[in-house]
Amino acid sequence: MAGDRPVIGGGRPPGVLAEPGVPAGPGALADPGVSADPGVSAERFAEAMSRLVTGVAVATARRSDGRPVGMLVSSLCSYSVRPPSVLMAVADGSRTGRELSARPGADFGVHLLGVDDEALARVFAGGADDKFADVRWEWDGDVPRLLDVSGYLRCRVAAAFPHGDHTALVGEVSSCVPGEGQPLVYYGRRLDWRLS
Repeated sequence: MAGDRPVIGGGRPPGVLAEPGVPAGPGALADPGVSADPGVSAERFAEAMSRLVTGVAVATARRSDGRPVGMLVSSLCSYSVRPPSVLMAVADGSRTGRELSARPGADFGVHLLGVDDEALARVFAGGADDKFADVRWEWDGDVPRLLDVSGYLRCRVAAAFPHGDHTALVGEVSSCVPGEGQPLVYYGRRLDWRLS
């Protein structure tokens, strides 16, 4: 029965931040700029998260100077069906992350990688200046589209939420090619896992 559920966060719905200057009630989210437990090291947290199985994708965009830019992304999920949207975390220090975070409404591509795309994943995980030099791609309007990847989402930045050293981007999907085959899986800091 709905009335029997405990109230979380001092009467606020779950997930709602405490108002500035008002102490957070039990279960309320703290200030997003403050760590919940300052005793958790970045290394320990990264080790814990390396145990989470995730798919990987390449995010691509057009830089302000007109050149293509791209990065490997493992923090990506479906966010909404109406409107179709994805949620993606990008490192603030990455070229692609800076381009997307600084340009609300910017178009970008999400390329869902399959088991045969490990070499491509490693190219976009690297720090090369021109990651597109030896990759087959074309412009999809103002979005660099990788040609040898079957799963593709064309998106537009709808919202950006900076937190810590990353920014969470909501991308509204304007076109979608679901792709086929087994996904490339990232687990234990390795890209070579197979589902079967």
